[in-house]
Amino acid sequence: MRSLILMRALLRLLFRASLPPIDDRQDSYAFRDTDDTALGRAVGYDPGARGGESGFYLLQRGVDAFAARAALAYRAERSIDAQYYLLHVDLVGRLFLDMLLKAADRGVRVRLLIDDMALNPRKDIGAAALNAHPNIEIRVFNPFGRGTSRWLQFLSRFGDVTRRMHNKSFTVDNQVTVVGGRNIGDEYFEANPDLRFGDLDVLGVGPVVDRISSVFDLYWNSASSYPVELLLKHIPGSRQLAETDRVLSEFTARKRDSEYLESLAQSPLVVLIRDWSLEFDWGHAEVLYDDPAKITADRIRRHLRLLSRLQTYTADITGELLIFSPYFVPGAEGVATLVQLRQRGVRVGVITNSLASTDVAAVHAGYARYRKPLLRAGVELYEVDHNLTREERKDRKGPRPTSKASLHAKSFVIDSVRVFIGSLNLDPRSAVENTEVGIMIESPAMAADMHRGFDQIARAAAFRVALTDDGLRWHRDTADGQKVFTNEPYTGFWRRFAAGLLRLLPLESQL
Repeated sequence: MRSLILMRALLRLLFRASLPPIDDRQDSYAFRDTDDTALGRAVGYDPGARGGESGFYLLQRGVDAFAARAALAYRAERSIDAQYYLLHVDLVGRLFLDMLLKAADRGVRVRLLIDDMALNPRKDIGAAALNAHPNIEIRVFNPFGRGTSRWLQFLSRFGDVTRRMHNKSFTVDNQVTVVGGRNIGDEYFEANPDLRFGDLDVLGVGPVVDRISSVFDLYWNSASSYPVELLLKHIPGSRQLAETDRVLSEFTARKRDSEYLESLAQSPLVVLIRDWSLEFDWGHAEVLYDDPAKITADRIRRHLRLLSRLQTYTADITGELLIFSPYFVPGAEGVATLVQLRQRGVRVGVITNSLASTDVAAVHAGYARYRKPLLRAGVELYEVDHNLTREERKDRKGPRPTSKASLHAKSFVIDSVRVFIGSLNLDPRSAVENTEVGIMIESPAMAADMHRGFDQIARAAAFRVALTDDGLRWHRDTADGQKVFTNEPYTGFWRRFAAGLLRLLPLESQL
């Protein structure tokens, strides 16, 4: 152990990457006086009439989720505040950046806060070029040092640069917000023909929007947020901005007749937002979030964690807890909590990814060691089938049908009354290492909808895991009857071998 500590200290000394000072950085805050905007008038929120409740609309289909963001950006007049862990430079990513740039051209202030995992030397230039726009400001959260290999920094600054901002929010004119599990990229919005993440966002109006804006401001002005231009030796100017604008505009023009853009135009959300005819579920809500200081603070400071606030809701569960978590590694403490709930007669159900559907085999290895104690306690475990049947593909209406699926939604239902939707995975990385944000919504109608969704996925798109005297079994109902698997379904020997090997490594704190 001492030799490892010395080696790490040596690596820090050899490959330390200094970051520039941010003393001259100007803080900024969300606009509060936006009731006179088009969205403000459309929302027409009356605190007295609603008694402090917020309105919510679930965004389940990926196409609709992107169409909602695009339609809101089109209606923006004062501000767009966007915060994301990943922003890919693919079809969806380019469309996203183009809509931000067009809003900025109309005079809208755009603040984009992205985690540095979304960037690299090539993307730095593009981000800085957009930042040259007088109405766009881009900041990078917890940046790696430039001029030093990221892989060397992963070694020399392990425990620092491995802690990331995982938050996801999109707020327009401080009147409407979209919060949930989606990053910005093709696979999150049904634009990738090879992989589709089953994900979930919620669109919100009312008091919840101002609270999300306050959380955004907290991160935007935190000591871990760096103006992107400070990270570069050469700062792009108006010429690079014009070139970036031209490239994005030409790309969008080429894609105008594409199947995906046609599907966006046909999304009912475009009309509903244009005419502001959305039908909201109304209820009291609380925004739960990690303090951005969590990234640099000692890990024992639990009061900075979202999970500490969440415990006030989970402590008094009496009926059911239904969990959607793509990366589910409960740990000994989490298992103990779920077992105690079962001993009190609470129904506990979990939908997570199977080894075949997960995109991170190491996380599945961390989860697998807890399956048996959970099943013994009566916890229901369902693992998503990456192969969709023909009927299931028809149900998943989208512009580019795919036969492969993976769960990415992060939500849960409490006692058929409350719903949590956000970026939080139930694993050690989300709990201790990364920062997260989500909304706890008190809405029996939404909880009932989510409950039905849980049962539908469990029945039609997942394996039910069972514990028998002969070990684990995976049950899957199909049109041809029930199939029973004695090994991780639809995986080969080497994938199972690799997952088993990963299970032996001391990686859980990073999963």
